[in-house]
Amino acid sequence: MDIKNAKYEISSPGVRQCPATGVPEYAFIGRSNVGKSSLINMLCKSKKMAKTSQTPGKTLLINHFRMDDGSWYLVDLPGYGYAARGKDQRAALKRLIDGYILHREELTSLFVLVDIRHEPQKIDLEFFDWLGENGVPFAIVFTKADKLGTNAATRNVEEYCRKLLKTWEELPPVFVTSSEKGTGREEILDYIYGINKEMASRCATASAETPSDGNPSGE
Repeated sequence: MDIKNAKYEISSPGVRQCPATGVPEYAFIGRSNVGKSSLINMLCKSKKMAKTSQTPGKTLLINHFRMDDGSWYLVDLPGYGYAARGKDQRAALKRLIDGYILHREELTSLFVLVDIRHEPQKIDLEFFDWLGENGVPFAIVFTKADKLGTNAATRNVEEYCRKLLKTWEELPPVFVTSSEKGTGREEILDYIYGINKEMASRCATASAETPSDGNPSGE
């Protein structure tokens, strides 16, 4: 499967201001400067869908991108862990991020981006634990695989996963990507479209089992 069309729709200062889409949303988040905008542009096959910058922490809003004529949305969330922000701004961003992740009914899966070149960072591990404690479905996306050789990238991912398994019973889905080379694009989109297909099938089954008068028992 591939994206038929993609279009930026709106930027919102909080979850209450987000559009009422009523369809699956897949959100992307990670520490500042992890390559989130570049990854989104790679997925959408666009050089300017998401704004990229050499300055960390430029995303300050919840950005919605309308995919496939609105059948699902890609959501760009602000990065976390940018130390140069003031205390008040960090607190405001945390409320924005937490509000979307915990209260957005349309959120179907959260893609958490980590730089493949680095060892597990405390802030990422704590974020994974927080997601697990709150029952938030998520996947891990390793970025910038082109910055390492294939063997080194594989070793880093395996080591990362081994460390996670010390506290996690099982791993979430894991993807390895390179925005420069397009690595991982097909795998991520297959994952998204697979979930969409499964959700559509469940909705169709539920609809078929419910009589037209709205009485599930048919009486």
